[in-house]
Amino acid sequence: MYLSTTGAAAPVRFGFIVPKSVGVAVQRNLVRRRMKALSRDRLDSLAAGTEVVFRALPGAAQTDWDTLRSEIAGLLDAASENRRVSRS
Repeated sequence: MYLSTTGAAAPVRFGFIVPKSVGVAVQRNLVRRRMKALSRDRLDSLAAGTEVVFRALPGAAQTDWDTLRSEIAGLLDAASENRRVSRS
């Protein structure tokens, strides 16, 4: 995951990188749609101007929904915690 903050007036944006090593096009699109849906649920938890890019690893197509949800939530929570600590 890559995280950047641009400015307070900009909306939160997500980007998804799903390389061919994840699988055929159907599998890659499934992984992208899952990551997109899970990220949409977390929009309110991020500060305005935040840009997040997720890069799927080769095993992502075999990962179940609950595992993917907990991994994305953990990454975004850790990123939020690091940001709060660095501002203090």
